[in-house]
This record gives sequence, structure tokens and C-alpha cells, in this order.
Amino acid sequence: MHLLIPHVSALSEASAHTLRDLTLPNLARLMTVLQATTRDVDDEYTLSPPHERALATAHGWHGADGCWPWAALQARGDRVGIGKRPWGLLTPVHWHVGREHITLADPSALDLPAEESRALFDAVRPLFEDDTDDDQEGGSMTWAAPTRWYLAHDHLVDLPCASIDRVIGRNVDLWLRGDPQASAEQLARVRWVRRLQNEVQMLLHQHPVNEAREERGALPVNSFWLSGCGTAQAARAQVTVDTRLRAPLLAEDWAGWADAWRSLDADALGPLAAAAARGESVTLTLCGERGWQRHDAMPRSIWQRLSDRFRTVEPHTLLSAL
Repeated sequence: MHLLIPHVSALSEASAHTLRDLTLPNLARLMTVLQATTRDVDDEYTLSPPHERALATAHGWHGADGCWPWAALQARGDRVGIGKRPWGLLTPVHWHVGREHITLADPSALDLPAEESRALFDAVRPLFEDDTDDDQEGGSMTWAAPTRWYLAHDHLVDLPCASIDRVIGRNVDLWLRGDPQASAEQLARVRWVRRLQNEVQMLLHQHPVNEAREERGALPVNSFWLSGCGTAQAARAQVTVDTRLRAPLLAEDWAGWADAWRSLDADALGPLAAAAARGESVTLTLCGERGWQRHDAMPRSIWQRLSDRFRTVEPHTLLSAL
């Protein structure tokens, strides 16, 4: 049994304060009986957030920052025939233009109906499918859900892209510049993405769907976010990912995040702690904004099990370090 929890902490005083005030008895209990094993800590500017890096490691994938093939994995789950081409996830989004920079709104805030999504998808599809090079065929787009559009294109091989979880509520320019140390080919692909974003923005500017959305006070869909690019790899791990902390953390709703933590501690960590107490094979991976830490059940002597009863762990100390 392997449970992976993303968004267990954030780099803000509000997050730290919330964690200090939380009582998480089942997490504290698990921390006394599980042993910390694999750990990966970087910084908050990696393209791939820690939970994606941890899950890629569990799957045994090969790749690099921002190049894990999540789109192909999701497309396969959506029963898309992925073949051998590289895939990317195109998320229809709203870019909010502020005085100093552009921020990306949470796609869930769009409340995008299927019929509107399909109309917008059909409008932008030729931009991607008719985009060809002399030595490469054009793209192939597939609609799977209102906020899940897929693109198969040869340009998506080894194309580093920031996870949308990195960008929501933040300045998009920070995640679109590309690595100046990248190869000329990679930089050309980054420019290709920027060109398509500009073309999509112009096409959607006065699209009838967006005009109708604005009339009723809904956010217009004025761009897309590309992520999870690459060719499919086998997903070998059996991991349960509990995402209930994601929405309140990205919205900086700390009261809601605290409530989500309490329900997670009771509903998910409680059974895990009980399984660990029974001597079952248990793994818990905690993922923050900078890093992740894996904890595994290890054989323990009678003396170690007795001493665990008198050992206390403050979960907020561990979580804040991630």
C-alpha cells in the first residue's frame, strides 16, 4: 500500500502557521513507525513539482525536469490511441492581464461546459494540425474532456514544460522563457509554443463562445497551457494519489486547506496507520513545494516498537521542510 500526498506545504507564513496549529494524530503516529528513506529536495522553480518527480521515480521513468510524459499516461487513461508519437496536454485556460504581469487562473474556475469546450477546440485545432515542417508531419489533436485536450506532435519530444500546478495564480512569463542553456533545437521548440499561444489568443479574442461567456460574467478562454510532454513510458507503480489538498492550497484558502488536512488524516492516514500497526507493507510519500520524502515500513525489533510509544513527532516540522 503506497499513498502519495501532494501539496502538503507551501512556502508562505500562512501555510506554516496553519500547519503549526493543526493536530494530525494519524500522521504523527505514522511518523513514529515508518522510516524515512528516499528524499528529493530542490527549489520551488523546478518545472516539475515534487509530487510529479516522486511519482515518476516510483514508476521508474527516465527523463528530466519538465519532461515527464504525463500527457501520454492521461491520454491512455482517456482511451486515446497514443501509438508511438510524443504527446502533450493542452489545457484551455484564462490568462489574466494585470498591470505588471500575466497570471493564469485555475482552469476549474472556468466552469467550462463540454459544448463550449468543443467549439473552442474545433476553432484552434487547424493551428496545430496544419503546422508542418518539411521533414515532419503535422500535429494530431484529440478532445477528451472540457479542460483536457491532447496534442500528438513530433516537436513534443524532450520539450521541457512547466506543470500547470506550478503556474496557477503566478506570472506565466516565469515559466515560458526556456532554459538559456538549452540546445538550439529545444529553444526553437519553445518559440514554436509561444507562437501558437499568440495565434490561439488572437483567434479566441472575439470568438462567439467567449463573447457569450463574458456577457454572462464567466471568464473567457483566451489561451492554453502545454504540459506533460513526451513519449509514453510504462507506469509500473501501484500508487494511490490523494489530491484533496491541491485546490485549497492553490487558492490560498488556508481554512479550507486545514479542513482538507483533517479529513485526509482521518480518512486516508488513519487506515494507513492501522495497516502499519498490523505489520503490513506500507509506504507514505509526502510532497511539498520544493521536495518530497518517502517513508517505508521496515522490520523493527520489540524494543524499537516499545520505544515508539514514548516517541513524539511534530508533523509540521517535517512538512514545512518540504
